[in-house]
Amino acid sequence: MLHYAVVFLVIALIAALFGFGGIAAGAVGIAKILFFVFVIMAVVTFVLGLLKRR
Repeated sequence: MLHYAVVFLVIALIAALFGFGGIAAGAVGIAKILFFVFVIMAVVTFVLGLLKRR
């Protein structure tokens, strides 16, 4: 977990060097897409788990 924190710190510092505008907007777009993908995957897994129990 600490490794990921350091990696994201380095990415944030590099983003700050290049300017927050474009990179931050791109990161927000990617984060939104990943969020919805993982929510859909969680719901599908939950439903399949319920169906297997029957």
